[in-house]
Amino acid sequence: MSLYVSHLTKIYRQQKAVNDISFSIEKGEIVGFLGPNGAGKSTTMKIATGYLPPTSGTVEINGLDVTTHSLKVRKMMGYLPEHNPLYLDMFVHEYLHFVGKVFDISSSTLKSRIPEIIGLCGLGREQNKRIEELSKGYRQRVGLAQALIHNPDVLILDEPTTGLDPNQILEIRKLIKEISRDKTVIFSTHIMQEVQAICDRVIVINQGEIVADDKVANLLKRQSHVYVVVEFEGEVNESELLALDGVESVTSMQKGLYRLAAREGSDLRPEVFRLAADRNLSLIGLRQEENSLEEIFRSLTAKDTA
Repeated sequence: MSLYVSHLTKIYRQQKAVNDISFSIEKGEIVGFLGPNGAGKSTTMKIATGYLPPTSGTVEINGLDVTTHSLKVRKMMGYLPEHNPLYLDMFVHEYLHFVGKVFDISSSTLKSRIPEIIGLCGLGREQNKRIEELSKGYRQRVGLAQALIHNPDVLILDEPTTGLDPNQILEIRKLIKEISRDKTVIFSTHIMQEVQAICDRVIVINQGEIVADDKVANLLKRQSHVYVVVEFEGEVNESELLALDGVESVTSMQKGLYRLAAREGSDLRPEVFRLAADRNLSLIGLRQEENSLEEIFRSLTAKDTA
């Protein structure tokens, strides 16, 4: 077992930032760690990396407690914080050499390791630039490179794509998948598409407590409603749509465009077609929405905004 969290609690004054949470992640898993702002994600990650002490409970990396074996554990772990701290006046290769020496890697090993990591992280063209000259996307690559330089077993990434444009996000996603083949990876994000693109499993934390820990596919099956979006040429009386068999609710999105929530097991599309035919309505569009991880996330964390 690579990462094991047992009954972890962190209290700041009177506030429980993390409240008695437990989970484990095996080697080769990529796990998305999700939650609203202030839910306890970053606190959990900082405890797991040894940056914060827990109030109670334990975190183990490869069987070693992060509190009592801090230095040993840090050599097994790579960490990219949410706000990627870099020495901007250093050149890329110079910075990676510096980080490597912090991890007590020999100069002879670094001669081959630095080019290897530069190639893996796509930094070849940028390696002779100062970090301050790099774009946000390339700075994130440098952050990943420093987290990987010592070849850790466990990789902890806190919001690794924050502030990146869509192309940069795709590049970082691809990089995370490539480097995770023989590692344990846990990363936090607010981007649900990122989770579906990278992860098999998701842990959701809300108000310091774990509210879900399951495969992405299983979470998607939890959605209590299937939604159908229907567009007519003109407006339709909502009461007629609500009267259709299997419709639980109707939301008017704009003129002629409606979102219908179906009861479990109901397929509303034949009903909508029959209504259009019987009332001689011009049906412009009809589609059933795919199950949405965003919808699941909202339902799991709804009490946060209640």
